[in-house]
Amino acid sequence: MGYLKEGVWHEGWYDTSRTGGQFVREQSKFRRWITADGSSGFPAEPGRYHIYVSLACPWAHRTLIFRKLKGLESVVSCSAVDPWMRANGWEFSEPDPLTGKRYLRDIYLLAAPDYSGRVTVPVLWDTKTRSIVNNESAEIIRMLNGEFDMHTDVRTDYYPRELRSEIDAINEFVYTEINNGVYRCGFATRQDAYEENFDRLFRALDEVEARLGRQRYLVGDRLTEADWRLFTTLLRFDAVYYSHFKCNRNRIEDYPNLSNYVRDLYQVPGVAETVDMDQIKRHYFASHTHLNPTGVVPKGPSTDFTRPHDRGRFAAAKRSARA
Repeated sequence: MGYLKEGVWHEGWYDTSRTGGQFVREQSKFRRWITADGSSGFPAEPGRYHIYVSLACPWAHRTLIFRKLKGLESVVSCSAVDPWMRANGWEFSEPDPLTGKRYLRDIYLLAAPDYSGRVTVPVLWDTKTRSIVNNESAEIIRMLNGEFDMHTDVRTDYYPRELRSEIDAINEFVYTEINNGVYRCGFATRQDAYEENFDRLFRALDEVEARLGRQRYLVGDRLTEADWRLFTTLLRFDAVYYSHFKCNRNRIEDYPNLSNYVRDLYQVPGVAETVDMDQIKRHYFASHTHLNPTGVVPKGPSTDFTRPHDRGRFAAAKRSARA
């Protein structure tokens, strides 16, 4: 894995020597917005925008889910990089047909020739201006959720106005303690930093397990963006984070509510089509050679996300309460 510094590519992992062994994630740097009315300068036009993703990446996976659930596959195009991240960072198996580039870093340089920072997915690309609109997954999913409604018949709103404060609060907790928490465990370079983050991660998972024992979703009885933001981490947990990132106190399968919750979300129509567990495992185990020098990819575990779940019990309880 490498990074760009003033437009020049350098190989190198995250430097934790200045942070006491703690992994600190960089902030996304492209933060412009597509808007339905075009007031941002980026109108929500069908066929204009493209999303570059990795099928392995949990942050990019969010955008694939929203593109699928909102019925935007013919409105916003999409392509995936190879699962492996080698010396040149994210790369395409063949030159990208939109730009002719072989490496994602070169697409960043088209947008900002003097760019400094990590080259990450997802990337929301504007084919008209040949520039990056946004590379922050949390913002891209909100654009897909609401700004393209004139181009889809799907009216489901995963960020409803009346629940936004509650969604924002649980998002912050889940991002800090779980989404990024697994990385803070896996990329820690000192024992004390690892153990601190390990304990924080499992306190958070225990808290969410208890919360899901009282309600079907993170925000009551309504499926929101908060659930999808958590889902992509939970889906990868047992296959990758448990062993590769040393998050091994419990598997998600060991939590009655969390495991049923993951299956509930996986079985939402269309979601399973966005999941590629083979690419997920190949990326993590074969790319992070400082954690897994042999690059050997484990065959297991065999988790059947299509098994029945029990989350419908909350809907039944609600009906009984009304009766």
